[in-house]
Amino acid sequence: MTGHVTHLWRLLKWGRTLARHGALTGIEKDRNTPPPVRRLARIARFGARVPKEPRYAEAFQAIGPAAIKLGQSLATRPDLVGEDAAHDLLTLQDALPPVPVAAIRAEIEGTFGRPLESLYSSFDDVAVGAASIAQVHKAVTTEGRVVAVKVLRPGIRERFSRDIETYEWAAAHLEQLGGEASRLRPRLVIANLKRWTARELDLRREAASASELAEHMAAVPGYIIPQIDWDRTNGRVMTLEWIDGIKISDRAALIAAGHDVKDLAKRLVNTFLRQAIADGFFHADMHQGNLFVTADGSIAAIDFGIMGRIDRRARLWLAEILYGLITGNYQRVAEIHFEAQYVPAHHTVGEFATALRAVGEPMRGKPVSELSVGQMLDGLFAITRDFDMQTQPHLLLLQKTMVMVEGVATMLDPQINMWDVSGPYVKAWLRDELGPEAKLADSLFDVAETVRRLPGLIRRLEDAYPDPGGAPPPPPLPDVQVLELRRGSVWRYITVAIIAAALGATAMWAFGRLHGPHGHPTRPPVELPG
Repeated sequence: MTGHVTHLWRLLKWGRTLARHGALTGIEKDRNTPPPVRRLARIARFGARVPKEPRYAEAFQAIGPAAIKLGQSLATRPDLVGEDAAHDLLTLQDALPPVPVAAIRAEIEGTFGRPLESLYSSFDDVAVGAASIAQVHKAVTTEGRVVAVKVLRPGIRERFSRDIETYEWAAAHLEQLGGEASRLRPRLVIANLKRWTARELDLRREAASASELAEHMAAVPGYIIPQIDWDRTNGRVMTLEWIDGIKISDRAALIAAGHDVKDLAKRLVNTFLRQAIADGFFHADMHQGNLFVTADGSIAAIDFGIMGRIDRRARLWLAEILYGLITGNYQRVAEIHFEAQYVPAHHTVGEFATALRAVGEPMRGKPVSELSVGQMLDGLFAITRDFDMQTQPHLLLLQKTMVMVEGVATMLDPQINMWDVSGPYVKAWLRDELGPEAKLADSLFDVAETVRRLPGLIRRLEDAYPDPGGAPPPPPLPDVQVLELRRGSVWRYITVAIIAAALGATAMWAFGRLHGPHGHPTRPPVELPG
């Protein structure tokens, strides 16, 4: 196990790099920085030439691959690093010089235990992309299919493991200082980073994520997920269908090819909402380099190392929150936060609704070109501080992806209004999920699920009250009794009768709640205009 001295030495070395790029200035000046952290920053800065303008992204890139991933995570946390630092970290490019092709060939042959020529009839020596964890080469399989081959950098797993161990050590000590450091939950930030990178460092899991997302999006026209070649995929190598298309960031080329960039922007936003809200499984790295437009106008996504997952309960809350902000129903948004226990109970719903109004009203009815996403996020994070809200991991990842999607959509269509585009989809989904028909379906499903569990319940009851062996036979039943009962079986019929009566009462209650005496809904669970 790594000792404290080793962790401190690594932190000081990384701190020295941060200081040379001016990335420690904000930490020293922030009044919320714990004194021990401020002293450590001063030690790391001692004697360094500090630039006037901090270069956060360059600093993290200079430290190495694990720091790049950490910087991308911190880009979603202006409450933790400050708005200026978060904005600069959003520009962090997950790119490094490629590994020599000889090392990549050796990695492929070593992990498959066979010559590269037995897998691919041709393999390009020049990488088409090189990131902090892996790099991609174009190849042709022995069957003649054009594919992309993603290969982990040699030794990258060991380096990540070492660096993240120190991040965990530092986060644990920071959280022990209490106060603001404890509320921001730095250990949770590193835990999420560790979980995300664990997925990225096992290419089988990335391939499985791509396969799952493809199933979810199969019914959505105009959205492509490349197929996985499972025979040429393992933990260190992934082979998938090659995508020919124009990078979505090349707006001029898209227009020259005859694509409707405004339609692309709307489809991108609604595709993301479909993944996040309807399916609860979304591509969480939707930056410009991972999206292409094919010749027929379809949007193709690549790089599935970071995926987000949200359960149905959280998705309902999320959709209601988003729709509440769109429609200005801040009271309902506040109530949802309290129902989800995002806000401690000692605060009031009314005060929280007013705080949300202060953030939401300036955004409503305006195009994105007139809004500052940074100011909006700063306002939302100010609310989290004022109302003692702990950070929610699934919402952080979702928020990061939403910022990416908004950035791409705005690049395609500078006049796009995100609220107008997302409103109809969220409204329709809420009607389907929270309307009277959905409530009735949920009640019927619960009844069916209870009935399905009856045999197991009856068996457990009979096991609890077994037929005692050797007991004298019961006296003969009167002639009027037509059903012969065994001692051990009486519980079965009593239990079935009780549960059937209870289920019938439940079903009648659910129907009564949904329909008044004249067959009309008494009160829809969610009031949706239109």
